Amino acid sequence: MATFPTLKTERLLFRQFNDNDLENVFQGLSHPKVIPYYGVSFKTKEETQEQMTWFADLEKNNKGIWWAICSLDNQIFYGAGGLNDMDLQHKKAEIGFWLLPQHWGNGIMKEGMNVITNFAFEKLKLKRIEGFVDHRNQNCKKAMSKLDFILEGTMRDCEVKDGQFVSTDIYALINQNLTL
Repeated sequence: MATFPTLKTERLLFRQFNDNDLENVFQGLSHPKVIPYYGVSFKTKEETQEQMTWFADLEKNNKGIWWAICSLDNQIFYGAGGLNDMDLQHKKAEIGFWLLPQHWGNGIMKEGMNVITNFAFEKLKLKRIEGFVDHRNQNCKKAMSKLDFILEGTMRDCEVKDGQFVSTDIYALINQNLTL
């Protein structure tokens, strides 16, 4: 992507991460309500810099794109969402999303995931968006269903987290309008 795509809805701004976001990303990815089901967590701001570098490297290597999700006036940071493990040959990517807990229940995830999937289908011409959800994460599983993602199956005991095996549910949303 030549320039980073900024996206907007009536109340949300999806923008590129910057150095000023380090504190907010740390707050999210160290929060005890966010990290139980998320793939990474950090104990210090210095460790969180690893995530900021990952965001930048995804785009640079054309493997995905993640946005900082903020209020339209860019005054409130809500969380992050985007696409990773993007495979342009096979026209698919994995979607990810997290919000600071004080913003849960306000429809931000639904609105945000719709913006991201629309971008993936319309601008990137992807056919398939996958969502890998910790089997224990009931809230995320409900959200995926509300967004018309279809549960395709469960990978049992496929990851180790906090010293135990966890299973992952696989969801997918297919772009019915895209043909080869």
